This record gives sequence, C-alpha cells and structure tokens, in this order.
Amino acid sequence: MSTPSPAVEPSVDVPVDVQVDVHVDVAVIGSGHNGLVAACYLARAGLSVEVVESDSVLGGAVSTVERWPGVRVDRGSSAHVIIRQSGILEELDLAAHGLRYLDCDPWGFAPAPSPGDPGPAGRPLVFSVDLDATCASIAEACGPEDAAAYRRFVQVWGPRGRAVAASFGRRPGPAGLLRSFWPLGAPADGRPRTPGGELAVDFLGSGNALLDRWFHSERLKAALAWFGAQSGPPMSEPGTAAMVAWVALLHDVPPGHPVGGSGGLTAALRRRLESDGGRVVLGDGAARLLTEDDGAGGRRVVGVQTVSGRRVHADAVIAACHVQVTRELAGDAAPTALVDADPPLGNGFGLVVRALTDAPPNYPGISAEQSLQGLQLLCTDRAELASAHGDWAAGRLPRSPVPLAMCFSASDDTLAPPGQHVVTIWGQWYPYTLADGADWDDLAESEARRLVAAVNRYAPGFAESVQRLYVQTPLALERELSLPRGNVMHVEMGVASMFAFRPTPALSGYRVPGLPGLYLAGASTHPGGGVSGNSGRTAARVLLADRRGLPRARASAGRAVRRMAARLRRTPA
Repeated sequence: MSTPSPAVEPSVDVPVDVQVDVHVDVAVIGSGHNGLVAACYLARAGLSVEVVESDSVLGGAVSTVERWPGVRVDRGSSAHVIIRQSGILEELDLAAHGLRYLDCDPWGFAPAPSPGDPGPAGRPLVFSVDLDATCASIAEACGPEDAAAYRRFVQVWGPRGRAVAASFGRRPGPAGLLRSFWPLGAPADGRPRTPGGELAVDFLGSGNALLDRWFHSERLKAALAWFGAQSGPPMSEPGTAAMVAWVALLHDVPPGHPVGGSGGLTAALRRRLESDGGRVVLGDGAARLLTEDDGAGGRRVVGVQTVSGRRVHADAVIAACHVQVTRELAGDAAPTALVDADPPLGNGFGLVVRALTDAPPNYPGISAEQSLQGLQLLCTDRAELASAHGDWAAGRLPRSPVPLAMCFSASDDTLAPPGQHVVTIWGQWYPYTLADGADWDDLAESEARRLVAAVNRYAPGFAESVQRLYVQTPLALERELSLPRGNVMHVEMGVASMFAFRPTPALSGYRVPGLPGLYLAGASTHPGGGVSGNSGRTAARVLLADRRGLPRARASAGRAVRRMAARLRRTPA
C-alpha cells in the first residue's frame, strides 16, 4: 500500500483574460455546488455574475480529480441524494449542459451476519427503487412481519419525507415550514390526516426510537440507522427520525452518481452559468470583502478583493463558503451577527479512504449487480454504531471501525482503466483532535488499513485487491477542501443547529444583519450539508426578491415625498 498522495495544490495565477478591475451585479465566493447553483439562478435572471475560487479545482467538495494516471477520484461527495429530490437539476436543465446521472439501483446493500448460512442469517438485505423487490429481500432476511412493516413505513413516511424535502427548499421561517408540513395534517373527510401530536412525537423523536416502534429485526434497524447517520448525529439523538425516514423517498428517486465522477455536477453548473454570461475564476479566491459607508453610520458590501489584488465590484456578494471564513473576510466591517457567530463545528466528522484496486469488493451470496450499485451499508448491529460514536465523543479512534463502501467504477468505466476500480470507504466519527494528542499525519496509513480490513471482513479478499490508497483524515479534509475541523457538514447537523437555528438564529435568513449587500449560502446555512443545492437556490431567491423590492421602495419613497410637498403647498403660510 502506498502512502497518501499529495493533495492538489491551489494556484493564485490569474488567467490572462481576466480583468484586474471588474464590475458585476453579483460576486459569489466559492465554486462549491451551492455557490454555482446560486450563480446559475442569478445569471438566468439576467444578472452579471462572477464566481471567485481559491482552489485550482472547480467544485469544492463536489469535485473529481485524476488522483492516479487515468484514474478519476472524487475529492468529497460521491452519491448525490438530496439534490435529485429538489427540482434544481430540472429547473436549470443541467442535462442539456452535459450532466448525466447513473442511478444507484439497488441503492443500498447490507451484508448477512452469517454468510453461507442457509437460513435468514445468511441472506443479505437489498434495497431497490422497486418496493416489492425490497420487501421480498426483507422477508427473506428478516421475516414477513418486518417486510409488511417496511411497506407501511414507506407509505406513511413518503409524504412526510416529501414535506421535509419541500422545507429544505424554502427559507426556514414559520411560513415556509407551515407551507411544507400543512398538507400532512390538512383535514380529509372532516378529520386531520395525521394528528399533530403524533407528528410531533415522530419528528422530534430519535431515529432509534422510530426504528424500534416499527421493526423487530436488528439487522434491518442497523442498516437503516447507518443510512440515517450519514447526516452526522447518531440515531440516538432527538430529532433524527426524519434522517432515517428519508429512505422512503429513495423508492421514488434513488441516489445517483454523475458519469465521470461527482464533479460532473459542478462542471455542468459551470457550463450552464457560462451559457448565461456568467464567469468562474479559479485559483484566485477572496481575500477580503470590499465595503463602503452606507450613509447611515454603517457599512455595506460593494464587492470582493481577491488574493491577487483584483477588485470585483458588485451590488451584492454571496459568500458560499464556511460562515467562519465569511467572518474573516468581513474583517473590521463584520457586524455583531457575524462577530458573535459561533455555531458548533464538532470535533471532526469522518475519515475517507480512496482505494485503487484490481477488483471490486466481492460479497458472498450476492451478485455485483445487486451489491455494488449503491451504498454498501456494512453494519449488522446498532451497537457497532453506538460504540464508534462513543469513542468519537471521548476523542478516541473507533475500536471497531464501521465502514460504508461505494464502487461506482463497477458501472462507470470512465473512472478507471480496464482491470482497475476505485473504491471509496467512508468511516464516520473520527475525531479531529485526539484526546491522547496523536498526530493524524502519523495515523493516516494505519487507520486506512483498519478501514480496509473492516470491508474485508464482509468481502473476503478485498484487502489483497488494494493497489494504492489516498487517505483523507479529518486534518487532510480541512487542508484540501477548506473544511474547518474536517467537518464535511460545516456545522453540526443536530436539531439545535437546523432550520431557523442554522448557522445561528441571527444569520438563518441568508442575509447578514448590519452588513447589507452580503448574503450567505453553503453547508453552513439551511438545510445544511450534503449535495443539496437548496441553500444556493434560496440565497439567490432572497437576493432577487431584495433587488425587486428596491425599485418599489424608491417609488414608494418618491410618492411619499410628493404627497408631503403637495400638503405643504396647500398649507397657508
């Protein structure tokens, strides 16, 4: 096994065709998918837009690079879930700009605890878009009672999941939440569809409590809990039920992986943006926000100065970067809402191993077509998840790593040459700061080996297939993708950091109070991390609404002045 290859180094060389001093309607900081989504909606509305990015690679955590000769490897996300439920792909017509998804179907696989056993313990779980096929797999592995319960679970939680998806696409205020969730309790035949108390218990409860109410089989509960935990919190925390129940939506639209790698999404967004006259400048990120006196004793944002010294003058700026980075860019002009912004970042999030192999994982008793299309949920007991999270909370490495594996090269031959495969292994709950003070640079290789061994436990022979490794520890994620403390979600995804609390109550509306002209987008804002795009779209909508309001406000002010003048003319001296 090789040591980790170096990360892609950014450059600050400004392309020769980029002007040193430019004027646009909107400047966007960061070329992550949310920044590009915002830019696309603004350019589609007829505004001039420039995106500035410090990295030499487009896309932030939604990007793909040639990690080894002829081998394309994702730097961050791989399976795209939420954005495929959002409508953004269709609204921006990204298929016309080269985006093509491969459906992950089956979208989930969980191994048998006792492969080779002729009974249920030897049957794997396979989750397909086809609900009948999924229930048949559950019946074989867990029994007909759980299969029937799962069918009912999807029927009940499908509408609820769609309400959550709708709420992700709106500002997180009371009006938006009411519009999203009202249909669940709207009267039908004179009676509420779902009593409010039942909804509150289900949505505010933990994922584990929800699973325990619905199912008997620990194997089924473990697979669904491991899927739900991908958002970050353990399924023992309050408010995590909806994270588990998102699986109901995957029987409508499965996760997908763009052909050519995760970066296919951001590449298509860039092409869409450029087709509407927008521009992306890589390798020359924002150094500071430009501000001026707003005439009322405060400051307003009027653009961005980049690392090279370029000045991008703009009526508005969208900071599609970490909220802490935004605070640093504002400098002395940062208002109280930014200065006091201290959302919980957590002590790291996870560790990723990118393995170049000469064969995909081979799980006993199941075909590659069933096991390799989607998420390989390599967990058979929730006690494994509880142990890993407990170790993380104590600042320790997990005593028993729990892997989630993906191998999209099995269905996408653009990722690796014939006879080679790319396997991504995600290990969750790895602390950024270790209680014993150990150095992540010293631990990277050994922890990668332990995650490979964890996959090998379910797919014998996998370890021998590994040729090279690229390891993204929490520290490496911070360095390469500018993710403070290695948190891929920017801010913790617990119930106290979601909706109108994200990143803080004062900043949850995508505007920055006290610094007009500055808007926020990205994983620091609602609805949080993951490949969603909702934050970028909503930030663009807020900005456009504000621009439409300016002429009306000016006209209203003008009418008021004229009325006052008329009254003065009628008043005797």
